[in-house]
Amino acid sequence: MARRDVVFPPGRQALYEQNRYSPAVRANGLLFVSGQVGSRADGTPEPELAAQVRLAFQNLNAVLAAAGCSFEDVVDVSVFVVDPETTLATVWPVMQEFWGPPPYPTLTGVGVTWLSGFQFEIKVVARLPTPT
Repeated sequence: MARRDVVFPPGRQALYEQNRYSPAVRANGLLFVSGQVGSRADGTPEPELAAQVRLAFQNLNAVLAAAGCSFEDVVDVSVFVVDPETTLATVWPVMQEFWGPPPYPTLTGVGVTWLSGFQFEIKVVARLPTPT
């Protein structure tokens, strides 16, 4: 059985090892990225919601960059938002800062009641660059 081709962003491997999951796995020309939250280097949540969303995107972009990708390579996005009825007005404009120009990726938004102390999580699938 082939081993997973795991991608680790710089400075975050210990956090992933502690929590026992891969930040991203390459497979069949795609990059499957685990849900990224607005966690500081020590794993604690950024307390302010807009800053937490920005940090989640920064953490996501670090994973993408470690695989040689950027958000422009993302084809599918899933976001998980605690209490979207009251938080989406803050979350959505921050997401647009990172979204880039059209064509946009697909998007699934899910309202949840709990994210282990976080209010926002983003999970993506991206195309891997073609080797040259």
